[in-house]
Amino acid sequence: MATTRSALTEIDIRTLVKGATPDERAAAAHKLCRTIDETQLSAEDRETAADILRIMAADAAELVRRALAVTLKKSPLLPRDVALKLARDVESVALPVLSFSPVFTDEDLVEIVRLGGPVRQVAVAKRPRLSPKVADVLAQTGAERAVVTACANDAVEFSEGGLQQVMARFEASERVLAAVAYRQTLPLAVTERLIHMVGDQVREHLMTRHAVAPQAALQLALETAERASIDLIDEAGRVADMRSFVAHLSEGQRLTASLLLRGLVRGQMTFFEWGIAELAGVPHHRTWLMIHDAGPLGLRAIYERAGLPARLFPAFRAAVDTFHSLELDGRANDMERFQESLLQRFLTQPLPAASEDVDYLLEKMDQVAESRAAEPEPAAVMAEPEPEVAWL
Repeated sequence: MATTRSALTEIDIRTLVKGATPDERAAAAHKLCRTIDETQLSAEDRETAADILRIMAADAAELVRRALAVTLKKSPLLPRDVALKLARDVESVALPVLSFSPVFTDEDLVEIVRLGGPVRQVAVAKRPRLSPKVADVLAQTGAERAVVTACANDAVEFSEGGLQQVMARFEASERVLAAVAYRQTLPLAVTERLIHMVGDQVREHLMTRHAVAPQAALQLALETAERASIDLIDEAGRVADMRSFVAHLSEGQRLTASLLLRGLVRGQMTFFEWGIAELAGVPHHRTWLMIHDAGPLGLRAIYERAGLPARLFPAFRAAVDTFHSLELDGRANDMERFQESLLQRFLTQPLPAASEDVDYLLEKMDQVAESRAAEPEPAAVMAEPEPEVAWL
């Protein structure tokens, strides 16, 4: 086994201590660090190596200290006191160690996050692993760019409370919310809160890639009056060539699961049929039969053929069943009757529903009932031509 004294030449050590220029000392520092990192060391040798590293960390030349930080940034042989000294150094020295060094404790990193400022916070957020203890402090106190970096790094282990804190602090930041949304895994409660805070593209990603309760999917479909996609659904009720319409949406990657569900809960069954046919690559007449006449397995079969997310199927099933159970004749309040019946049916389905989902649906039913109760009596309203509503 080579020892430090034999592996590190006297010339190298002398150059490190007394080198005439920073460049010479930096070259010696790099060579010594490589030797220390690659040589098996006894306990005595480790102590000697640590003393040498402390000399490097105290060198007046930034170039020497940076050579130490870069060369041993991933090494477990870097003494913790040296790593902490480097972490307080100028950024060119501190950042490599903060981003990688395994010798920091969680307590060290928590203090750095709280006191180190945004640049050091970003470096910590880039680490190959970060415990929930540190990640949650970043969520509580980190600058926006540090939080974006941490959320985009799936090796950072946020607790559910930490992610909730991120959303509360940065509810107006599209960058932060998108970084959270595109994490590989998310708690259900986080997904269902986030889904109401982001734009359509990110929302679609959440609904198709993360667990969303069917009740929450239905909730989204019933809350689309203020979204741009509602224009597409309304347009679907007016177009003469539905086949071309859905093909155009599909080419632009806009024929999504959430758009189909929104259309379905607004009674646009023809749009839903043609949309499923387009995605499944099945002729419309066969799709129609599977949706309406093929028994309980037909809808599931064509739904799966269309490649739509399995977790949203119960919401589609409830909407189709409700559509079949109602006589929609284009009269006033058809929309309200349909959605009210849909909510009632969904609440009676044997599906696991979070209490907050049930509370929402009950509240929605109350709103529909109150809206209908507040309308003028028919006798008090001047007769007007009834609008045409395309249900089938």
